[in-house]
Amino acid sequence: MPPPPTPLRDDSDAVRVREAARKSQDGSQVRRLLTLAVIYEGASRSEAARLGGVTAQVVRDWVVRFNAHGQDGLIDRKRSGRPSTLNAAHRTALAAVIENGPIPAIHGVVRWRLIDLMQWLWDEFSVSVSKPALSREMRAMGYRKLSARPRHHAQKPGAIDAFKKVSQTSWGRSRAKRSSMSA
Repeated sequence: MPPPPTPLRDDSDAVRVREAARKSQDGSQVRRLLTLAVIYEGASRSEAARLGGVTAQVVRDWVVRFNAHGQDGLIDRKRSGRPSTLNAAHRTALAAVIENGPIPAIHGVVRWRLIDLMQWLWDEFSVSVSKPALSREMRAMGYRKLSARPRHHAQKPGAIDAFKKVSQTSWGRSRAKRSSMSA
């Protein structure tokens, strides 16, 4: 014989749970609250699971979360995930290197790429970081991947403006077409 289902908390009922679902802006929380409202109204856990589009075990997990934390327990929590490979000292040093820019004679590059910064982190701290992880770290630090249009070092300041084509200020019909149209 299976164990009896975990009872729902006594300080709430179907009306309160449905009201909370109406006020919620989180779609997943609304679905969970409505599933629990069905249980408050007397439906079985398996029927509530079918209506909620989940298994009975998931409904049980929702009941446990709801009993422990109320309606806020049904909001998706941020996943903890793997901790960052870089610590505060690494980030501070990385920011300083980026702000100062590479020295071609020392670093062998004229602009920083992720792969170059990965190598620098390995050389300085023996920390191995993947390109996607370093890209996320850089974005979290407020840096964006920007690349300036390349420019030759000996380019004259006005050369580009002199080379650009200038469009006419107003467009009109050519004279040949105008005379044939008026005739």
